[in-house]
Order: sequence, then C-alpha cells, then structure tokens
Amino acid sequence: MTSISASQTKLHRHRQLFPSLANKTYFNYGGQGPMPQTALDAITHAQAHIQQIGPFGIEVDRWVVQEVKAARNAIASELNVPTETITLTEDVTVGCNIAMWGLEWQAGDHILLSDCEHPGIIATAQEIGRRFTVEVTTCPLMATLNEGDPVEVIAQHLRPKTRLVILSHVLWNTGQVLPLDKIAELCRNQSVKLLIDAAQSAGLLSLNLTELGADFYAFTGHKWLCGPGGTGGLYVRPEVRDSLKPTFIGWRGIIYDSKAKPVDWQSDGKRYEVATSNYPLYTGLKEAIATHLQWGTPEERYQQICGNSEYLWRRLQVLSDIKCLRTSPPESGLVSFQLTNHTTNASRELVVFLESQGLFTRTIADPDCVRACVHYFTLESEMDELVEGIRRFCQM
Repeated sequence: MTSISASQTKLHRHRQLFPSLANKTYFNYGGQGPMPQTALDAITHAQAHIQQIGPFGIEVDRWVVQEVKAARNAIASELNVPTETITLTEDVTVGCNIAMWGLEWQAGDHILLSDCEHPGIIATAQEIGRRFTVEVTTCPLMATLNEGDPVEVIAQHLRPKTRLVILSHVLWNTGQVLPLDKIAELCRNQSVKLLIDAAQSAGLLSLNLTELGADFYAFTGHKWLCGPGGTGGLYVRPEVRDSLKPTFIGWRGIIYDSKAKPVDWQSDGKRYEVATSNYPLYTGLKEAIATHLQWGTPEERYQQICGNSEYLWRRLQVLSDIKCLRTSPPESGLVSFQLTNHTTNASRELVVFLESQGLFTRTIADPDCVRACVHYFTLESEMDELVEGIRRFCQM
C-alpha cells in the first residue's frame, strides 16, 4: 500500500468516529462541529455515573474535581499555556463578556473593534459605552483581506485613551487570519489591553498563546474542536490577571474560610468561574480533543485544513458565476464566496438549495456571501460534490 493510499485509509477510518458525517456533506464547522462518538459516549457515561454515585455527595465532588482538572489540562495543552491560565466557560461570548466587563472603565475611555466582529461582541461593547460613557469605534480590517496591513490600520485608529482592542483571530466572515503576535506587540507598547474572539481559531490554527501575547483569548469548544455545545473557555495572560476583576461571582471563584465566608478570589483562572456547570460536557470536550490528537498534532491538522481550503478555493475559481472573496488561497478553513449575475437573495437561495441536496453551508450578511468551512478530515470528493452543487444551482 502506498503512503497516499495509507493516508486516505487512515482518514476514512478516522471519519467513522464522527457519526453525523454519515448522512450529509458538511461545511459548517465554523458554526458547530460534529461530535465524535467518543465524546457522545463520554457524556452519556458521565451523566449516568453522576446519578449512580450521587448526584450530590463527597464522591461526586471528588469526581467533578478530577474531571474538570482533566478538561482544563487538555485545553491548556491544545493552546500551549499553563493550566492555571484557563477559565472554563459555556462559550466564547461568555469569555469575552468576562474580559470586557471585568475592566474598571472610566468615562472617556475608548474601545476599538474591527468592522468584522460578531454582533454579540458589538452589542456588549455598545452597552459598556452606554453605561460608563466609553466611546466605541471600529477600524476597517475587512478591506485588508487581499491587500493592506491590518497592524498599520489598527495603529492608525488607536487613541491616547484606548483601553481595549477587540479583534477576532480568524475573521468569521472572510476567514482572514490576523497577525496576532504583531498586533499584541503594538497594543502592549501602547499600554492597551487586547481581547481576542477565538471562535474561529481554537481547533483550527496551531496555537501557542504564551508566544502570541494576547491579554485575553476567549474560545469555544463546539466549533472547530468538535466538542459539545455549552463548553468554552477564556485564557487570561498571567501578567494582567490582577487587573481583571470578576463580574459574575459564585462559589467556584472564591476562597472562603472555615465558616464559609468569602475571603479572597481564587489565585488562577478559576476566579472567573461561577457555580454548578454541566460537568459531563467538559468530559466530552476532553474526549473530542483526544480524538483530534489521534489523527495528528495541531500543526499537522492546520496544514491539512489549509490544503483542503486551497483545493476548494481553486475549484471554485473555475465557476464563471462565482467570485471568491480572497484573491489567493485562504490561510484558514473558511472559504467565502459570492454569486455574480444573480438576484439579491441569491446567497440564501443557494444555501437552501445546497442543503436540500445534503450539502451544508451558511450565509454571511456582511459582506453578503456564502461561507463553506473545511476541516482536516474533509474529503476532496466532498468538495467536488459542493462545487458540482453550486454549478447546478447557477445553471437553474
């Protein structure tokens, strides 16, 4: 057996671990990833185990501590950070809210966002602006997709009273990967905190957050990591932890004395955690991460994702009615494209048509486009099928 055929056999065998791939051709990893069977089984077994030994008691408490620690370790290893820097959350938006509300805002402060941020983050920034008389502005990073320097654009929009810059590591609409290390250096030199929305980067990129230097990095477990919904986390750079105050407060984040009176915050990332969670979900996330590691390292997975996105991008280039947003092969698994010579509702109509054919994509409102996501285990035959589905739609 040649190395190529052996690799394909390994890939097909690996895909069998994801049961939802059996009845559809899936390109929505940036919305929600399919869980491997190992994660599904782990969640079910963990729920049953809790009921068997508890659901409340000393043994359950001991089990929860062990499982949460194991999940935190798995996440920290994936992100190349110390375990104590990780706060467990329910999703990326909760992580962003912890960082945004935890700063001590003063009237006249300034928040800078890009013009490619998610509505939930924009709304949070606007509410902080309303409550604390903080000014919120945006910088035009969408225009740097194919040319221009995003670092220079950000630098031009910083102000003397800028306290926080909020960006996505991978822009959710265009798939652009921002040069985070350079942006972090810029912000640090200006004494500006940097919050990263990692909804599209955790599980996609090969990450070393210690080296990248962002102050806050909020991520989710249910997209590219293919974990269960309701799991995520926040990395807080150790040097800025004491400047970020807890906003949501509960027993998990505090230290209390022998009479259960609060005396201090937890010294690590647990200080931002609140109370009871659905702990088996974190067991499922741990198993999802382990499943990815069975196939390859984060770097190996990222290189495969880039190879797949280039293949799809090149196939789309030959369709006369399709224009890819990027003029060169994407650096992420997000491939966004527009239909030319069609009605204003063409993107929505295409997505509906494709799903009727078992091909799952999604629309993006700004810019108006269709987004297809490829993972490391996406097959060339699946991408060929997607291109053929788009061709059929354009000929209707």
